[in-house]
Amino acid sequence: MKTDLQIDTSYYKVLDLRQLTENTFILSMPKSRFKFVAGQHISLSIMGDYQSREYSIYSPEEADNLEILVKEVEGGYFSPKLKHLKAGDMVEVHGPFGKFGLDEKKRHTHQHVFVASGTGIAPFHSIVKSYPDLNYRIILGVRYAGEAYEIDDYDRERFTVCASRDEKGDFNGRLTEYLEKVEFAKNTCFYLCGNSDMIFDAMEILKSKGFDRESVTVEVYF
Repeated sequence: MKTDLQIDTSYYKVLDLRQLTENTFILSMPKSRFKFVAGQHISLSIMGDYQSREYSIYSPEEADNLEILVKEVEGGYFSPKLKHLKAGDMVEVHGPFGKFGLDEKKRHTHQHVFVASGTGIAPFHSIVKSYPDLNYRIILGVRYAGEAYEIDDYDRERFTVCASRDEKGDFNGRLTEYLEKVEFAKNTCFYLCGNSDMIFDAMEILKSKGFDRESVTVEVYF
């Protein structure tokens, strides 16, 4: 994986907010000279505000714009402020950060299984769009199938939606229940992104299936 990127601080005008659901949206900024590796994240703050939050980069490496996927946290401080930004408002971007991303040594020899909960899909969207020839599979855990954001951006045959609160997904139940039922080829490497409970449970399940820690890369959201 490339690691020779410079960490920088840049100021951007918001281009737009693309609403996906009532409380989930994509914040788009001009990419300018910002360089990153798919899977990395940024720290974002609003001009004049003292707080910042970390977000995985949603857009592919060669896209014209820099995008993040945001879910508004009810009663939260920061995400509601992001939701009310308008085109032309200024934000501050620090980064890129992190080494979460493809294992380059296994890129052409393994199947890459991306396991995500909710907005944990963001870095995988960046990876899949950056490497269209990748042998990948996505397993997404959500409450409702409608939370499979921009699912048309992916090869639908490679995407499994596990919906725990409706029957409109590919699997009715929790992501971890699906993991327990499915089998994977030995030349599979896993990437887990989302909440810590999901990641801990998924790692235990994969361990029981014979996959050691070297086969699993994780990015914990909370």
